[in-house]
Amino acid sequence: MQVDWTTTGGAGRPAPGGFPHDALLYDSTEQLVALAAPFLRAGLAEGDAAVVATRPDTAAALREALDDDPRLQVVERHAVYRPRTPEAITTFRRLAEQCTAAGAGRVRVVGEADYGRTERDWLEWERYESVINRALSGWNLWGLCAFDTRQLPDPVLESAGRTHSRLVTADGRVPSPSYTDPAAYLRTLPIPDEPLERTPPRLAAADVRDFIGLRHAVAAELAGVPAGADLVDDFLLAVDEMASNAVRHGLPPVSLRLWTGADRIVCTITDGGPGWDDPFAGYGPAHGSDLSRGGMGLWLARQLCDHVDIAGGDHHPGGETVSVRLTTFLR
Repeated sequence: MQVDWTTTGGAGRPAPGGFPHDALLYDSTEQLVALAAPFLRAGLAEGDAAVVATRPDTAAALREALDDDPRLQVVERHAVYRPRTPEAITTFRRLAEQCTAAGAGRVRVVGEADYGRTERDWLEWERYESVINRALSGWNLWGLCAFDTRQLPDPVLESAGRTHSRLVTADGRVPSPSYTDPAAYLRTLPIPDEPLERTPPRLAAADVRDFIGLRHAVAAELAGVPAGADLVDDFLLAVDEMASNAVRHGLPPVSLRLWTGADRIVCTITDGGPGWDDPFAGYGPAHGSDLSRGGMGLWLARQLCDHVDIAGGDHHPGGETVSVRLTTFLR
């Protein structure tokens, strides 16, 4: 059965606008090209922009299948799927703005994220794949995400069906039977363990009130960390933002703990509540494009740190507290 990749009428074919988010699980380059090339070709025929952000070998095969069509945009995947997932969201939004401003009807993307090598990395990208169902809704994008079943671990492959509303196979473009509402799915994801938290912190501050003094104390502890000044400054800014958020929006007491390890620095900021239940927080400014209204603290922290984990509500049975954990790897 050949997939109908047009956007005009017909069951299962998305209308312009929104964010169709499809998954293609493949076990050979030939299989990927057979399903993805028609998606791109149909888009070009309809006046859509066609973008490929995959491994170089995959991109080369798709370019060849489209006869080196100059309209096909091949982007180095790490320029799109940046290490910090909110940056990838921003990149796709910018891409949509640029292409539609140039007259494209929709931007079709064949994407292939680098899921990394650790369970911690996998979890971050699984979260991203669910978040973008909402974060990219209305941005006139159509994503076809490729998953290589020969190389990706089972948890990542299993998550593909839960984070993509449709699957693309030789039998057609069909609803994913395991697709889960993003908010519900995100709430099921675990908060990764951090072994450093089981060791004495390098710095512990209780009942934080003096932000200037706190920043100086954190900076002093990080002065000997073998990392570039920009990395440390970014981490300090994220700590500032989260401590300020805790005081403004949480309840006292606000506390901070800081750890330094051989390969990373970790800081947790905790306040007295009243709990947390927004799994999409920090993947964009809280008030959208109106930056004058603030609400950028957590969004900035997610871009300044490698990982931001939020525990609150159900993660703290018996107590109403919120804890934000910031992690940055030393490079």
